[in-house]
Amino acid sequence: MPIIEVRNLTKQFGAGDLAVEVLKGVNLKIEPGEFVALMGPSGSGKSTLMSIIGGIEPPTGGQVLVDGIDIGQLDDDQRTLLRRRKVGFIFQAFNLIPTLNALENVALPLQLDGVPLKQAQERARLALDRVEMSHRMDHVPSKLSGGEQQRVAIARALAIEPVILLADEPTGNLDSRQSGRVTELLRDLAMYSRQTIVMVTHDATVARSAFRLLKFKDGNIERDIAQEDFEANAAVFHASSVQNATG
Repeated sequence: MPIIEVRNLTKQFGAGDLAVEVLKGVNLKIEPGEFVALMGPSGSGKSTLMSIIGGIEPPTGGQVLVDGIDIGQLDDDQRTLLRRRKVGFIFQAFNLIPTLNALENVALPLQLDGVPLKQAQERARLALDRVEMSHRMDHVPSKLSGGEQQRVAIARALAIEPVILLADEPTGNLDSRQSGRVTELLRDLAMYSRQTIVMVTHDATVARSAFRLLKFKDGNIERDIAQEDFEANAAVFHASSVQNATG
């Protein structure tokens, strides 16, 4: 059973003459443990798709099933619970609270969801260990490098034990060395922990670490490329990088 299934998905912003159709009948299946990269020019629909999968935006039409749950049938409170308990988010900006150390930052979402402090901290320690940051758990964000902060942010997403991780330009604020380490971590999570990951990126090198590439154009999936076909489609990666860099 797919962990994510998208059926004839449409998304429109605005109404009447001002309406803009961003997604135009997208169909997609993602299996448990897949690491999928989304690329395409600005406005092509990739980030909107991620927002709908994550329960941030409701669909206009069609269906999106996450772990068998139809997102379109959820009200605002139910979508909030979905985000808290099934979906881990990783952003370009690390979004760590500057006055809290790494352990406290990772434990906070669990505490906000009602997990007792001791249990939340234990789960946070385990998550930090998975991203090789347990030795820095007492440090506040200002004492961590950009790559270390992103690892803490990934640990925070993992601590809720999500069925999917949604990563939006997770290496966008990192230099090439730190970007490589974060990308390798995401790949390892998919390969060895069977963590399902959907990642938006403009970086062709980062996208090549995924198991599958979805190339978006004009509100739909233009190409769906498996990893074994990456080399034969090298021009797709180059074009996506250029379009995002200039758009």
